[in-house]
Amino acid sequence: MSSNPERAVSYVLSKYVTKYMQKDVLILSMNTQTREAARMLRHYETDDIIVTDKNNFPIGIVTDEDILSKVSDVTVYAEATTLKEVMSTPLITINEKSTLQDALHKMRDNNIRKLPILSKKNQIMGIIFQATIANVIRNATATAPRLLSPPVKVILGNLGFVLQFAGVLLLVPAIVATVLEDTTTATGIYLSTVLLLVTGFFLNSYGEKSSLNLQQASILVFLSLFLLSLFGAIPYLYVLPSDESPVELFGNAFFSSAAGFTTGGISLFDEPEKLPQSFTFFRSYTQLVGGMSFIYLVITAFYPESKLQSMRGFISGRTLHMKELFSTITVIFAIYIVIVAMLLYFIGESDHILDDFSLAMSTISTGGFVPNSTILDELLWQERVILMGAMILGALPFTFHYAFVRKKFLSPKLGKEVLTYFAILGSATILFIAISGLEPLQSAFYSISASTTAGLQQQSLAGLNWGAHTILIILMFIGGCGFSTAGGFKIFRLFHLKNCMSLFSKVKRAKLPKQAKKELISTLIILALFPIIAAITGAHLAEIEDVPYQVAFFEAVGVITTGGLSAGVIDFDTDPATKIMLGFLMIFGRLEIIAIIYIFVPRLS
Repeated sequence: MSSNPERAVSYVLSKYVTKYMQKDVLILSMNTQTREAARMLRHYETDDIIVTDKNNFPIGIVTDEDILSKVSDVTVYAEATTLKEVMSTPLITINEKSTLQDALHKMRDNNIRKLPILSKKNQIMGIIFQATIANVIRNATATAPRLLSPPVKVILGNLGFVLQFAGVLLLVPAIVATVLEDTTTATGIYLSTVLLLVTGFFLNSYGEKSSLNLQQASILVFLSLFLLSLFGAIPYLYVLPSDESPVELFGNAFFSSAAGFTTGGISLFDEPEKLPQSFTFFRSYTQLVGGMSFIYLVITAFYPESKLQSMRGFISGRTLHMKELFSTITVIFAIYIVIVAMLLYFIGESDHILDDFSLAMSTISTGGFVPNSTILDELLWQERVILMGAMILGALPFTFHYAFVRKKFLSPKLGKEVLTYFAILGSATILFIAISGLEPLQSAFYSISASTTAGLQQQSLAGLNWGAHTILIILMFIGGCGFSTAGGFKIFRLFHLKNCMSLFSKVKRAKLPKQAKKELISTLIILALFPIIAAITGAHLAEIEDVPYQVAFFEAVGVITTGGLSAGVIDFDTDPATKIMLGFLMIFGRLEIIAIIYIFVPRLS
């Protein structure tokens, strides 16, 4: 017997109906005489006929029992009776991308024992029987335990696929380093690429690509970000000071890599201009990959829409048609980056086009890495305005950009989430200008940098007063809109709080839909965990770095929200264990903590 029958059954019920359907289906026109239909039933040794209309669209089903029961005297009436008169209608069908679980639910709801399966073009592909599903479940619980359980194989298969695609993506900065003849950087990136491809191939050989439930999808994205940060640390090992101990070297590399892929953007490099240009391009590129939520988007490009339902539990916001989103935002964000880089190049005084592209990628992805420690000081006011606009673009939902393009560049209607975001940002900016003591343009720049969690800054913010710190902290906690490159717990989740009072009323709680109740509980957990984790982390940083708690808490908020704004607390001298822990916190923050909750509290998923 299977060592875990429940998991085995859950696994097989996630399989597509097409895998277990009976492909040989008798399909006849509604005008076929019942005598001829009965003859064909005997000839093909089947019990069911799918009836189609004049356009070959399935409209009903006839069984051998229907013919026997509805045609009283076959020898007399069968010649004059057609399938249209004896068929059962309307025809209950199921989509080819539905699972066995979906089929069972539909059979139960409609009190039937079989379901014709339709293709995308509404053509009959086969038929699935309740008895078949029962046999599949019976076999699953009777199968001997395997080395790798089915759910694990599913996660490994999908993880291998993601890592292989990531390896292909990293070829871009590798080629840039090769063209610039930076052999050290190129070697590190190529090594990362090869390891990602080989690891992905290895995992694919042991796993299988199949449907994921929400808990499995959460494990997948966490492992993906962790392994990306781990393999992405390799190029850092080539450029970091070699006089450090192995533990310190790994701690610095992992922290820096995690800050890239999670768009945390907290940099250990005080003078990034001393790094090769190709390496600063690589750092910004990792932020673009992480900020674009490529783990989700890669899967949407190759997986059916029905399977993606499991991913939507922790992709906050309205996602529309995710397959269309993938191609649309990939193109539009590439255009944004080119436009921003070109504007910076032609308006500004810099003559390094690669630095402009690095800054554009870091800004659009709300990442925070800059190619030069003085680049923001030397920018003209026009360039600052361009960067502020780019940061806001990154904090808007991917669906906003999708609507913008789909409407052929006519202004889309702003949703409540976008309007709420601008209202919060505008109010906070005015207040920050009033109490920060900074110049208006600089104050607006920092407010937008915090709200979009881009983390672009000119200097340490440790010297700000507590009021200014509080505003930036709140902005980083809230973050941008759902399903965007920004971090934080997102504006979208604030809308769930409208049902908060319902939890305290037994009557209202009973009327609250099950899904709405889960979303509300998840939101409350997230809203509580973000400040709690930041408070604990801040206390630790204050103790080991000997800095005021206010400053340490500000730094901790920048980590957990992937906000990137820094008070200069974390540096090369911070102990390696702390930096590794902070790297994991950035991963948790990028997953909005919700994926971690789903892993350990599957009931919420």
